Amino acid sequence: MTDEELKWSMTGSEELLRTPVFTVMRQHERASFGLRGDYIALHAPECVVMLPEYEGDFILVRQWRHGASRLTAEFPGGVVGKGEAPEEAAYRELLEETGYKAGKLTLLGSVNPNPALFLSRFHVFLAQELTPTGVQHPDSDELIEVVRRPIGEVVASFGEGEYCHAFMGTALAFYLRRGVLK
Repeated sequence: MTDEELKWSMTGSEELLRTPVFTVMRQHERASFGLRGDYIALHAPECVVMLPEYEGDFILVRQWRHGASRLTAEFPGGVVGKGEAPEEAAYRELLEETGYKAGKLTLLGSVNPNPALFLSRFHVFLAQELTPTGVQHPDSDELIEVVRRPIGEVVASFGEGEYCHAFMGTALAFYLRRGVLK
């Protein structure tokens, strides 16, 4: 099949549910050869994930994740605000969640979290030249513990225990690619 034969076009959509975090849409779509179907898509804001390097460690946040009903240790991150560039959001979220200010941010990559369902992207930044301010400004419902963990431990332990967030795995893949392909 050609690319054009693989593409679908949207013929309509309707909102099924709006939450503070995302909107669920039903999309009516048609394939190039006439097949029709309804598909669910989640509209969510762009977000950022930062890999903060500090003296041979990563700075991580430990917090309760309601969906999984468990504590996780993960890279800091958050939503890109309206009118805000992803890089601006990365500086802001890092400072808010960890109390560390980045002197340098490098975009490692941007991806869709799951193109089968999501219409959003997330951006992964390497945060370096960190300065600890000692002051966090988390959201009112964020209970966060900031921890330092050796980079090698985080890489070797991803997918085990508290290191279970898929965004973290994607961020590590970008990080490792950068180190190997410099």
